[in-house]
Amino acid sequence: MSETETNPGLRAKGRLMSASEIERTLVRLAHEIVEKSNGSEDLALVGIKRRGVPLAERLGKLISGIEKHPVDTGVLDIQFYRDDLSTADIRPVVTPGAIGIDIEGRDVVLCDDVLYTGRTIRAALDALFDHGRPRRVQLAVLIDRGHRELPIEARFVGRKVQTSDIEIIEVKFQEIDGMEKVLLVERADAGAA
Repeated sequence: MSETETNPGLRAKGRLMSASEIERTLVRLAHEIVEKSNGSEDLALVGIKRRGVPLAERLGKLISGIEKHPVDTGVLDIQFYRDDLSTADIRPVVTPGAIGIDIEGRDVVLCDDVLYTGRTIRAALDALFDHGRPRRVQLAVLIDRGHRELPIEARFVGRKVQTSDIEIIEVKFQEIDGMEKVLLVERADAGAA
């Protein structure tokens, strides 16, 4: 069930990507990552929880197929690093295996579904560097919707979508949501303002 179906305050404006469009976009992104990384030697893909994880895993499988050898993927939980959560006032103790892979001295591609203000990525960088010091960090996103509050840009972008502040991008992945699509939704009360 999508957020628009469970949240009456949101209404769908349209579908931005179908399952096949997502797949084609990921194939293109995988090729771009290989090309701009000069192969996949020392490459690691790290997905930001939640929907960055299936993105990283899918890109990892695609790159492994292109390069004919496995590519490490990991999971990064940034919940306690966000600066917009008032309850997260104490930094967590980070265990070395929390990501699931070693990132020291490697080329890391952080993966997330939507790039918006940049705050999630800032938190992800803080969390990532608590696990080690990568040689280089790049960002891959399925959707870049603009409205940055921090000077953060993605190196690998599936699609740029210009949105207003009242619009929301909903990415649905089979692994998490049981469906595959990208929707543009809007707060239903936005028209009343």
